[in-house]
Amino acid sequence: MTFKRTTSLAAVALASVLALAACGSNSNGGSSSGSSAGASGATCAKGTLNASGSTAQANAMSQWIKDYQTQCSGATINYNPVGSGQGITDFTNGQTSFAGSDSPLNPAKGEVDAANKRCTNNSAVDLPMVPGPIAVVYNLSGVTSLTMNPSVLSQIFSGKITKWNDPAIAAINSGVSLPNATIVTVHRSDSSGTTDNFTKYLTAAGGSDWTYNHDKVWAAPGGQGAKGSDGVSAVVKSTPNTIAYVEQSFATLNNLSIAKIDNGAGAVELTPEAVSKAVAAATVVGTGDDLSLSLDYATKTPGAYPIVLVTYEITCLQGLSSDQAALVKGFLTYTSSDAGQGKLTALGYAPLPPEIQAKVQAAVAKIS
Repeated sequence: MTFKRTTSLAAVALASVLALAACGSNSNGGSSSGSSAGASGATCAKGTLNASGSTAQANAMSQWIKDYQTQCSGATINYNPVGSGQGITDFTNGQTSFAGSDSPLNPAKGEVDAANKRCTNNSAVDLPMVPGPIAVVYNLSGVTSLTMNPSVLSQIFSGKITKWNDPAIAAINSGVSLPNATIVTVHRSDSSGTTDNFTKYLTAAGGSDWTYNHDKVWAAPGGQGAKGSDGVSAVVKSTPNTIAYVEQSFATLNNLSIAKIDNGAGAVELTPEAVSKAVAAATVVGTGDDLSLSLDYATKTPGAYPIVLVTYEITCLQGLSSDQAALVKGFLTYTSSDAGQGKLTALGYAPLPPEIQAKVQAAVAKIS
């Protein structure tokens, strides 16, 4: 089984989410009144809900917004895909009612304290919602199949390997005709959870070949920066000899070539099954209702695709105004439901493993 091509659906979906993305600035993140029971387990609340953050989940959010607003005609959901870092800032500044982030709140950077203050000194929570693989995409004329491993990727993105026909690349791509062309690496120029997760993979699996720490901001020298997953995808699509990392739904949307990844147990193609094997092995490291996860980026499990991220919805279980709490609860009840999670595979994501999904649903039920 492979991910379905969803170019037309994703294009419409992304256009929809961007059209809805005028993010408000009031302290409640929007307005609401009243609630009623809706279809597919969602609780419908009337009013406007503003959120922002991860571009990786933009296509999922677009579909979910369309679904929820169809069920709940009195609700308007605005999601602005500005990147994980800005999404957290918007939330902690009181401009939105939840943030989408491809990394949980970082206590070392003061994000936990700021989010708890936003929740009127209640604990903010990280709720995993959208598992998504990070695709290593490339634009290389005549090459339809390419394998990468963590050592080679680390050397490419740190500038140690600069030619496509380098012996290290050729050694893991027997029979592939690689050009004598300079490699152009592309990375996110904005603060990005996708960058954080990709560099977590390089840190965990690249060994001495990757000497930079993981972060939302790209740290290695050289390469070309582009804003957002859509920006990176556009550069790769239009520029020969490029290689980049991008959330898989954007690779599908732009018909980009995706490399297989070999972590030591053989080359693994990016498929839903391969992603599920990796995400199912994640452990919850948060406490209480905080469900931040630890992913094993250095896994050598046969058939597991190792470069994955999970986008979290960061919000308050208590501390939002009553109208916003009703909207957040209603919307996240839908996104974490079987119906909501069931939309993810066709969009280029993977659904939450059942045991994690159940914990998310239990936490969402406590929003008040």
